[in-house]
Amino acid sequence: MNDPHGLAFYVPGTFLALILGTRIPALWRHPQDRLLRSVCVLLTTSIGVFFSCAVPTMAAVNRLAGVPNAAAPIVYSLLTAFSGANILLIIHWSRGPDEADRAARWARRCTAVTAAVIVAVNVLFLLGDAPVERLTDLDTYYASTPFIREMILLYLLAHTTAGVVGSFLCARWAREVHGGLKAGLALLTLGYLLNLSYDVLKFSAVGARWAHRDWDQLSTRYAAALASLSALVAGLGFVLPLLSQRLAAYWDMWRRFYQLRPLWRELREAMHRSIHLAAGPCTSIEIRVTQLESDIHDGILAVSPHLDARQRERALEEARRSSRSADDVVAIADAAALAHAVVVWGRARPADKDTGPGPAGPAATAGLPGPAGLPGPFRQNHRSVLTLPDHPAGLVRMSRALSSDVVKSFRDAAALEDSRR
Repeated sequence: MNDPHGLAFYVPGTFLALILGTRIPALWRHPQDRLLRSVCVLLTTSIGVFFSCAVPTMAAVNRLAGVPNAAAPIVYSLLTAFSGANILLIIHWSRGPDEADRAARWARRCTAVTAAVIVAVNVLFLLGDAPVERLTDLDTYYASTPFIREMILLYLLAHTTAGVVGSFLCARWAREVHGGLKAGLALLTLGYLLNLSYDVLKFSAVGARWAHRDWDQLSTRYAAALASLSALVAGLGFVLPLLSQRLAAYWDMWRRFYQLRPLWRELREAMHRSIHLAAGPCTSIEIRVTQLESDIHDGILAVSPHLDARQRERALEEARRSSRSADDVVAIADAAALAHAVVVWGRARPADKDTGPGPAGPAATAGLPGPAGLPGPFRQNHRSVLTLPDHPAGLVRMSRALSSDVVKSFRDAAALEDSRR
């Protein structure tokens, strides 16, 4: 609070205002989202705290109101609202959809208590007498003034209570989670502990005034520094889980993209894209994966008339003999049947070209020979042979299985059969 120009408060306040601006459209679209509302309330109150605590803002408020120290109850009210908003966010954040009603009840209680404290702070200021403007040391200067003293103690008690409750909720929740969320909760707990240290210094400075000692530096210098540090640490605590979640999702998408590439290459010749998304260096990974999966499904659809259930059964038996896990056995069997079908499709492709472009569907393959021993025309959907393509992780498992010796042997056998024809 000793910054005469207020830059230490205006800069982070402006940054938070920009972040709030990015959340407003989402809140407009989803006004019933309690967690999103809590985030916006927290951002709004934190912006108010940063701007109101700046010395130029307090001086301007006092001048415009024509009342010395009129900014004090505003600052204390915003600090109280910010403390309550922290608790509200944790309540909604830590409760799942099945506990929404319980979270709403606790949120209403927290809001009621916060509102009551804010009303009491303003009433006590109106009842008290603070004729001398104090922009940086009001807490200690009026520590013994009736009603102003109670106002100061009330806001400090509310701030302390919020710190204790917040640290307790975060520490308890941290035992149930892991990863980025656990790290974020650890930072939040540290932020609340720093807030409690701020309160200890404030109480010490006020108590020293009661004992006729001057410990004002604890309040004006060290407590203010702790407040800035705790705001930074708590802000990182709120951001880290969201950031780590985004990075984890981004990493998973890129990993899926590269894991699916072998399957895409296997089916590349058989692909007739049902959709064609724009591709380029700036194309998002979500679009890249969507295009890749669409291409793969189109390729499977093209070769599905040539899938042979007996080839899959043979591959299943060979994979079982290699003592693999049940998931690997299924993936190898599907991949072997698909690799065999791709080779057969390639052999039948010259006849497909006579029917015009498009996937080799039932109409296009009406006159084509089916797998040996099966009656033609050989019409079927891939679901009658393969089990994995429609499974969320099935395509990745099939893609990995393409490198197995069993799949290679079935691909080579189909190619050898092709060369003998």
